[in-house]
Amino acid sequence: MKVKEGYCYHIKDEFFVKFDSQNLLINKEDNGYRPHFYAIRDFENDEILWMIPISSRIKKYKKIMNDKFSKFKRCNTIVIGELAGRQRAFLIQNAFPIKEIYIDHIHILKGKEIYVHEELDKKLKTYLRDVIQINKCGIKVFFTDVDEILKKL
Repeated sequence: MKVKEGYCYHIKDEFFVKFDSQNLLINKEDNGYRPHFYAIRDFENDEILWMIPISSRIKKYKKIMNDKFSKFKRCNTIVIGELAGRQRAFLIQNAFPIKEIYIDHIHILKGKEIYVHEELDKKLKTYLRDVIQINKCGIKVFFTDVDEILKKL
C-alpha cells in the first residue's frame, strides 16, 4: 500500500507479532484494530515511516503533559490536537518506525479518509524530529525500542 503522509492508518497484526518484545502498544484482540496511527515519513530514509498512536483519553494525557511542563518546562512527547472534529492525544512517546508493507489500511470515518490539518502536522513533525534527535544522543525518550525495530526492518 502506498502511504500518503498526513493521514491515519491501521497496522497489520503481523508487525506486532514480529516486534512483540519491543514494548509496542498491540492491536486489539478479536480482529479489532488499535484506533489508528498517524504516519510521518522518516526525515532521512524514505522507506521508513514513523507511526504515532492516537488516543481519545485526553484527560489522562493532559495530566501527563502538565506534569512534564511542571518538571521540564516543556513537553514534546504528547501533542493534543483536533482530528475529525474531536480532541485527540498524539503519543510521540509511543511512536515507532515501520515500513509500508506492514500498513493494513487507511483509517476511514463516515466514508472519508481521516487526515491531520497542516498546522498540527507541522507541530507533530517538529516534535518527532526533536525526539528522534534526543534518542540518537542516547537519551531514552521513546517507550518502544525504536533502535531495535530499525535494525530488524
